[in-house]
Amino acid sequence: MKTKNQNPAQYEWGPFPFEDGKRIFDIRHDPVFKAVFTKDTSTSRGALSDLISTLIGHSVEVKTITANEPPINDFRQRYVRFDVSCRTKTGEFVNVEMSFNPKPSEFARLEYYTSILFAGQSIHGNDKSYDDLKDTYQIAIIGKEKFYPDEDLIHVFSYKDSKNNILINGKTRIIIVELVKTKPIVDKPVEDMTNAEQWAVFFEYLTDPKKRAKIIEIIKRKEGIAMTVKIMTGFTQSEEEYFRNMSQLKAELDYQNEVTLAKRKVRKEGLEKGLKKGLEKGRNEANLETARKMKSMGFLTEQIQAVTGLSVEIISRI
Repeated sequence: MKTKNQNPAQYEWGPFPFEDGKRIFDIRHDPVFKAVFTKDTSTSRGALSDLISTLIGHSVEVKTITANEPPINDFRQRYVRFDVSCRTKTGEFVNVEMSFNPKPSEFARLEYYTSILFAGQSIHGNDKSYDDLKDTYQIAIIGKEKFYPDEDLIHVFSYKDSKNNILINGKTRIIIVELVKTKPIVDKPVEDMTNAEQWAVFFEYLTDPKKRAKIIEIIKRKEGIAMTVKIMTGFTQSEEEYFRNMSQLKAELDYQNEVTLAKRKVRKEGLEKGLKKGLEKGRNEANLETARKMKSMGFLTEQIQAVTGLSVEIISRI
């Protein structure tokens, strides 16, 4: 995982591969990420193979890719996560997703889908055993959040005895990449970056004009990233229209979400204020009734005040 880039080959692109004035779509956004890595082309499979190999720590070649719902032209499927499921030529199962705005339940969700991916393998039959189960990887590239206080870009999770720190050496892995941790990495010389760092910096800074020179250098050195850019420069008009629609839809949903949360906050504060006011009124009425009963029974004003907390003036008027 920490290995330096061992392939110093230069991939000739000339100037920056996006035409002047052409919009560079943010690959951290789900639909763009999906559009790049689920095309039925050797370039798309090559880019995905390079990304996965980098993150799981050994070389694999993607054989099949499942373009999970919603389809590329269905931008009204608002609440479905975009991810990329695939299988390598050696049979490993991998699910990769870009979580630009992860939810608080992210960890439980990742564990849940890793279990489904692993348990979805069939070992029924007289010639099958548990040894035939293939390694399974759930990869989440996290955009806007920093989940762990350390500075490690990548965390790999598997089953272990937490007391003795002994791994079970199982067949499932959850891999989390935190893109916000690229800030101290981006200014390193590209030749000193690991393959994972190059991918992460590319994801995080592709659309940042101030880091354009660094991105160009990474594109030239990293074949998988060069393939990714080649796909992005070849987006069709319908795909670009889809991205624009998704971007507009996301902005609408984000605005709607903020409005809804604000309304709920106001409503909650109003209910709490009303409840507090009602409780205070109820307590006052109860104290007055208690004071009346104590006074009728001959208790002294000082005794009534000590029990009810009412003022001497109020007690005298009862």
